[in-house]
Amino acid sequence: MRLGDLLRQLDSRLLPPLARGMARLGHGRLRLRLLTTVALLCSAAVLVTAVWAADRRPAGDQTVGEVTRVGVMQGESIPGYLEATRGELRSLVAAGASEPAQPTYALVTMSAYLAPDRLTPVLTGIGVSEVFARLWRPGTQTEIVRIPALRVPDDVVAGMSEVAARKEQEARDYQERAAGVTGDGAGERELRRYYSSGARVADEEATAYRAGCSCVYAAVVRGEPAALERIAARPEVRAVDPAPEVRRLDRTVFTPPLPEQADVARPPADASLPATHADGTGGPGAEDAPEADPLAPSTSARPAADPPVDPPATGTAGPAGPGATEPPPTVDSPVDDLPPEPDPATESPSAEIPSDRPPAEAPPADPPTTGASGGA
Repeated sequence: MRLGDLLRQLDSRLLPPLARGMARLGHGRLRLRLLTTVALLCSAAVLVTAVWAADRRPAGDQTVGEVTRVGVMQGESIPGYLEATRGELRSLVAAGASEPAQPTYALVTMSAYLAPDRLTPVLTGIGVSEVFARLWRPGTQTEIVRIPALRVPDDVVAGMSEVAARKEQEARDYQERAAGVTGDGAGERELRRYYSSGARVADEEATAYRAGCSCVYAAVVRGEPAALERIAARPEVRAVDPAPEVRRLDRTVFTPPLPEQADVARPPADASLPATHADGTGGPGAEDAPEADPLAPSTSARPAADPPVDPPATGTAGPAGPGATEPPPTVDSPVDDLPPEPDPATESPSAEIPSDRPPAEAPPADPPTTGASGGA
């Protein structure tokens, strides 16, 4: 028997009974029940599918829009802030004695600007995430940069080289803009002075960072409370601010006090900027300056008054704690302090470029390395 004959026989035997059954279902109460059952099953299928899809939807980031701030805010008392962070560190250490200690982030502030090779004995025994650096110059606002540094000092040196390259380009941009200003009016002279000052400061920063200057003054670390306590006891460390609330570094703003800050956090004056007129105008606008690195916080470029500051206390070392898109606050340096002593092993004489800025504040000198070993 051929295949076609077999299929015709199956049709003749199966199709008539199926047709009679469908005809019976199309009449009376059985049809209504069948349609109702089908509708309920479809509704249930749609509801189950919707619930399943909602359960499989990825949960959103609960930290979106939240920014954690660690450090001293502008206008706050620095001695009061340091005393408060000492208490936070003591409480954290005491809590770790009664329950299993968990690693936590902390902001370590130095008592002086340190060169990259000076960081190794200071931060040994704890994990480092990034460091803060700034070239100190009297009467000058210089940029505060954040340098990722998982390996100290290698990553710090590499980061300084990147900053130096960016500063060299920034100096060229300022020089080109100064050369493009024509005319001899008061506004043109003021604009040329602004650009020339920016080029000079950027060139000084590039030279210093290229030489591995003594510029690092803070670090973000992560470790257990006992390790943080040992770090705080080292003489190069001014303060340790534990921050157990920090979960993501990219959503955290760190504002460590500068070594020369002693009383209240506030921005210093910049003698290189053109004077501001009585009506609040003067100097080029922000759109005239070369574009800065958005990941590198910088100090304000607006001039401010130079109030007298009490000299920093001699006992700044100890278990104290100071707290990425506002700049960390700065304050004026005390006039009576001595300028920082350059590290002869890392800072070349070429980094000390003469400046026509008037003498002003100076940070405390770099502490000796003999006390770098921690204790606890």
